[in-house]
Amino acid sequence: MRKHLCFIFAGAAIAAALGIAGCKSGSQGSRADAAETPSAAVAKVVRGSITHDLNLAGQFQPFQVIDVHAKVSGYIRHINVDIGDRVKQGQVLAVLEVPELNAQLKGTVAEVERSKDEIKRAQHEVTRAQSEHAALHSDYTRLKQAAAAQPGLIAQQELDDAQSKDLASESRVDAAKAALAAATQQSDVSKADNERVGAMADYSKVTAPIDGVIVWRYADTGALIQAGTASDTQSLPIVKLSQSSLLRLRLPVPEDAVEFVHEGATVTVNVDAVHRAFEGKVVRFTRNLNPATRTMETEIDVPNKDLSLTPGMYANTKIELERHDNVLTIPVQAVLRNGSQASVLVVDANHHVVPRNIVAGLQGSNLVEVKSGLEEGDEVITGGQANYQAGETVTPNVQPTSDTDTSEEQSGGTK
Repeated sequence: MRKHLCFIFAGAAIAAALGIAGCKSGSQGSRADAAETPSAAVAKVVRGSITHDLNLAGQFQPFQVIDVHAKVSGYIRHINVDIGDRVKQGQVLAVLEVPELNAQLKGTVAEVERSKDEIKRAQHEVTRAQSEHAALHSDYTRLKQAAAAQPGLIAQQELDDAQSKDLASESRVDAAKAALAAATQQSDVSKADNERVGAMADYSKVTAPIDGVIVWRYADTGALIQAGTASDTQSLPIVKLSQSSLLRLRLPVPEDAVEFVHEGATVTVNVDAVHRAFEGKVVRFTRNLNPATRTMETEIDVPNKDLSLTPGMYANTKIELERHDNVLTIPVQAVLRNGSQASVLVVDANHHVVPRNIVAGLQGSNLVEVKSGLEEGDEVITGGQANYQAGETVTPNVQPTSDTDTSEEQSGGTK
């Protein structure tokens, strides 16, 4: 009996030992299978925004710069401005001394008065001729009526003389009227000449054509100034006037960015010299490349009423070339490129690796736009794609990604 019990206990112990060994073997097999399934860093396809900006160095220029010339020749009697002075449109900058022009003006005034007197004389001559014609015509009419009433009463010679005088007086009336018309026309000529000389005399006062700042003065009191209308002389301007209350910020846009430039594009401007930052809009561009620099001049209008910005200052600008909102995006590291073809490795719902071709769009610094080939929520492998095979089972490890990205291209200036 004791031997029998010993055999039973021995069998139970062996069975227990075999069971424990079997359990240990199964547990180790599970861990081995788990260790054989590789982990993959993945990112989800999400909707976001990608922006492409261009950094440029720009320079401020006056909106207009004008060399102010005199229209008549003369000596400067007074010059009322100097460099740095702000002037208003119509303000007198300088007064010229032109004695011969004053004499011409007096002569034209006298000619106008003489023509007025000539008109009065011609008017009186018309009145006299008309009165004389009326009397002679009445005489002829009476004689003609009397001859018709009593034939032979009035001699034919007398009747013919009366008719001749009537016709002659009528001609003198026409001549007097013609003389009056000529006097009137001559008066108009005299007035026109007076206006012309008067206008030239007004040009002896040189005025500012626009609001602006005097940036240079070329002449002083007593200097002889030539009229700025003669093309065969090198006439000296009196001052240089700059319209600085409105500035042009000029940007040299490189050739590869020209296609993206359009009116109304937003530009961020930083002026380090005055510690000022603001936004502007593209208002005009030349639509022409400079063959030497391969750039296109682009301008922004910048109000400068307080003159805090000085023409010639530099500015660092950032112009938005492209912006795609609410588009599918993935990290740049997820895209595999073979020439013009782009592809990604997708981890499907069963955690299998599936290669997939895509059509990529705008690329930022960290994100790429996906035009087709993926759906929102898909998971793509973001690194080490050479370590994975199509159909392989992986354990996805989702990495956090941003949904906005901006790429900045440098073309002068600083970021």
